[in-house]
Amino acid sequence: MTPFRISFCCTNTDSEPWLAGLRAALPQAQVSVWQPGAVLADAAVVWMPPQQFFDEQRQLKAIFNIGAGVDALLKLRLPPHAVVVRLEDAGMAVQMAEYVCQAVIRHFRELDTYAEEIRRGTWTFHKPRQRSDFPVGVMGLGVLGARVAQALAHFEFPVNGWSRTAKALEGVRPFVGAAQFHDFLASSRVLVNLLPLTPQTVNILDHDALSRLQPGGYVINVARGAHLVDEDLLALLDSGQLAGALLDVFRQEPLPPEHAFWHHPKVVMTPHTSARTLRETSIAQIVGKIAAMQVGAQVGGMVDLQGGY
Repeated sequence: MTPFRISFCCTNTDSEPWLAGLRAALPQAQVSVWQPGAVLADAAVVWMPPQQFFDEQRQLKAIFNIGAGVDALLKLRLPPHAVVVRLEDAGMAVQMAEYVCQAVIRHFRELDTYAEEIRRGTWTFHKPRQRSDFPVGVMGLGVLGARVAQALAHFEFPVNGWSRTAKALEGVRPFVGAAQFHDFLASSRVLVNLLPLTPQTVNILDHDALSRLQPGGYVINVARGAHLVDEDLLALLDSGQLAGALLDVFRQEPLPPEHAFWHHPKVVMTPHTSARTLRETSIAQIVGKIAAMQVGAQVGGMVDLQGGY
């Protein structure tokens, strides 16, 4: 009987721990790192693979992407009969929720202002602000977005949620589709972007969209850099219409040293670290999905290649 073969092709990833985990969980399978000319595999575990990988591995039945976003993968020519499966959580949802909540709370409680005043040797107090004055809008209500929205609601912020299709989440006011996008923005003072990157969402955070936020708006982008028009954000920050931004993702990573974000006083940055893939959890999820596929069971995380997520 021919063994089930898995090819591992993940850029900028230490392959050995992944190989060890996959081999331990799937002892009957052959798991190896892809090299040009490698034996043909049944399934692939990938992150930002080169086009050559798919050109050679045209017989793949399943492609497992070790991240929630598949936008880079879908730019490539994929094997015609392969299904693409993304990680649905793998420990990322709780990380994203804690990251966004700390960002919203830090802005709401003016903790950066306090930190700067302390640094200057100033001991003062600011009048407490009301949560009702800081409605938070979450763009994208998938696995990560839903967890974020509900975590924010737990802290008693008014939470708005915008999605392509209707989603019912406790404590979250729903807005659906293009027809309600402007109303969603106008109802939000803090904007959190967790959308997938598709042709329809590229540059969605432009001057028109961002200027519709309530005065003193604050932008948190933890999805993809290409959602945001950098120049439009900078213009609105400089005009005072927006109070600030926390950015974890960028059009080019690492961010070029000459980029204005590095030194802008209203921009806080982190190096694409809001939610990282947890290896052990990811391996367990991939193994479970392979087992489901082999018996014809339903598999979660199947990507709609036309929709882009």
